[in-house]
Amino acid sequence: MSIVIYIEHTEGTVKKNALEAASYAVKYAEKTGDTAIGIAIGKVSEDEIKKVGTVGLSKVIKVDGHDYLNHQKVAAILAEVANTLGANTVIFAGSSEGKATGPRLAIKLSSSVISEVVGTPSSTAPITVKKKCFSGKGLANVELSSDKNVIIISTNGFGVHEKTVDCVIENTSSTASDDSIKHLSFDRNTEGVSLPDAELVVSAGRGLKGAENWGMIDELAASLEAATACSKPVSDIGWRPHHEHVGQTGIAISPNLYIAIGISGAIQHLAGVSSSKTIVVINTDSEAPFFKAADYGIVGDAFDVVPKLTAAINAAK
Repeated sequence: MSIVIYIEHTEGTVKKNALEAASYAVKYAEKTGDTAIGIAIGKVSEDEIKKVGTVGLSKVIKVDGHDYLNHQKVAAILAEVANTLGANTVIFAGSSEGKATGPRLAIKLSSSVISEVVGTPSSTAPITVKKKCFSGKGLANVELSSDKNVIIISTNGFGVHEKTVDCVIENTSSTASDDSIKHLSFDRNTEGVSLPDAELVVSAGRGLKGAENWGMIDELAASLEAATACSKPVSDIGWRPHHEHVGQTGIAISPNLYIAIGISGAIQHLAGVSSSKTIVVINTDSEAPFFKAADYGIVGDAFDVVPKLTAAINAAK
């Protein structure tokens, strides 16, 4: 049997989330004795695809002639390839692309779908995998009882594991299509660091008192080469764009470092950021709920603390 990994790319660039999915698939194949095969769709160069060879993936099938932005079409192509290969497992990165395409593929394959997976499967039957549950507050061991499974890993939950091998690319074509959704146009925000891919995030809330004070947040983020984010109330009142809103109803993130400035830490916000490896909270209120979830906390005025923190980081470079 084989394991298929969707090699996601953004405008022809294979990013970290694809390498993380490939890393997971390689480890998965080692546990189950299956063969891991990547699938890349659309306009992406062979040099970009071969990046997955740095994490141990030795074979990728490249499907040309399709617009990879259409989730329905990608699911149709992957279903065709998976059936041809006799694949029993398809693995996606935990990106918006993976979360949108994975369930569509599961329907076409009549398979189960497991999201927010953080652990490789057990090596003995019945096969189980570890996944996040309760908005990241807990972990569950899930038994894979279906003959076919779609697995969506949790972003930054498994990591990228280097294991360099030669990657062979096999070119093919596909007649699969799905016209139930037509892609008309796509506008991508290209400014700054993408939140879902960011390993460092600086976020702020109503404690900043106004949009005009956001300059110091941008300066701190620039010193760390981090992405910027905000709480829901901040995006609701128009201080920051909605694509920066992190939380249960915004973007869920799992960076290595999350700095929360002037955010009280409501449960809805924590649900979207609790998977961060390290959380630093800066707030004037020592009783703010966020301090209970923080690894490090500073009780102080952001207008005093943040500029000093930025200066110290720049001085240390």
